[in-house]
Amino acid sequence: MTNPSMHGAARELLDFIHSSASPFHVVAESAKRLCRAGFRELQLDDSWHLAAGGRYFLSVYGSALFAFAVGKEAPGESGAPLRMAAAHTDFPGFRLKPAAGMTCDGYGTLNIETYGGLILRTWLDRPLSLAGKVVLRGQDAFQPEVRLIDFQKPLLTIPSLAIHMDRDVNKNGALNAQEDMLPLASLLEGNEEEEDFFLAWLAAACGTEKEAILSYDLGAYPHEEGCILGLSDEFISSPRLDNLTSVLACLKGIEDAKPARGLRLIALFDNEEVGSGTKQGAGSAVLPAVLRRIQQEFSDEGDALDRALAQGFLLSVDVAHAVHPAHAAKSDPAIRPKLGAGVVLKQAASQSYAGDAEAIAIVRALAEEHAIPWQRFVNRADSRGGSTLGAIASALLPVRTMDVGAPILAMHSARETMGAADQESLERLLKAFLA
Repeated sequence: MTNPSMHGAARELLDFIHSSASPFHVVAESAKRLCRAGFRELQLDDSWHLAAGGRYFLSVYGSALFAFAVGKEAPGESGAPLRMAAAHTDFPGFRLKPAAGMTCDGYGTLNIETYGGLILRTWLDRPLSLAGKVVLRGQDAFQPEVRLIDFQKPLLTIPSLAIHMDRDVNKNGALNAQEDMLPLASLLEGNEEEEDFFLAWLAAACGTEKEAILSYDLGAYPHEEGCILGLSDEFISSPRLDNLTSVLACLKGIEDAKPARGLRLIALFDNEEVGSGTKQGAGSAVLPAVLRRIQQEFSDEGDALDRALAQGFLLSVDVAHAVHPAHAAKSDPAIRPKLGAGVVLKQAASQSYAGDAEAIAIVRALAEEHAIPWQRFVNRADSRGGSTLGAIASALLPVRTMDVGAPILAMHSARETMGAADQESLERLLKAFLA
């Protein structure tokens, strides 16, 4: 049987996902939540004046975000706990190339490239919209105008080839991203085939001239709302569960955090799906820089941050693979996490998931103290599996780290599935960890 709190967490997640159609919108929606919760916004290029007991956030290049709560006793003191949680704002999909409009036989299609390891076939025959940002000519070359855009309507589709023209589609079905996945956008007439029809449309949609648009960063996304499903409403089906489940859990944890001592921080990085090696990714110097600036506000001791990290803990929060009902043999023969059975602690001897014996013990004990259901995940010994930002971030920032997340099915599909109860469990763990 389901319970009201489980459904409340599920519906809040679906609302958050609906408002977060690009990493830029994830950050904008997160900033709105934090402002409502009493956090004060900081800027990277300003001097900071932090106070014990203060609550702050800052966005990094529009697609990453950090938020932190300072203890009533300043975090520069010896033994003051440093607890951090990290997730990522990006998700697999399609990004538009520059000058994206293409024409053929009177059709207008868009030139795209894949972002991350998406399952191509799941994007076929779905209504798609566009979201991201458009950058316009500004007052001078170094001050362009940036507009955040989510069209929130069906604009595109990627039509399948009829089975009559591809009789082996159900046997083979391999797709070429450049040839088979160009979104259909328009029917063209006359001189529309000669001009950049998409740029003309985009300018009109933005209420500006084509010449004013200097660049854009736009992605296609399924224009389909997520839903609760199952005979007992036990599942969530939605785009972008990877990794907005974790983003929301981190936000709810920091919103509740009012530490007596030390520092609580969440880091919502971008570009995890393409390796994290960007200025706003987990593989950059941005988290160490933010921590250094915070620590300098409260301590003049040169080794204060190093001491805090030695006693600190980072939760890397990202989705995990649940055992698949039709492909159970793809999972480990003994350790088989299920939907609805709680938060997953992810382990790998290769350290593609961050963690050690002490980290596992700490998170397990925390979950059990708060009656939060938990389970384990390991890859089959003959499967490489994926990786997370935790191993990358902790290599740059030497702090004990553990990978956890909600189990899902169809990871990297255009639409993924999770257990409705698992979002509440994940949020409870983050609240307990960041308390």
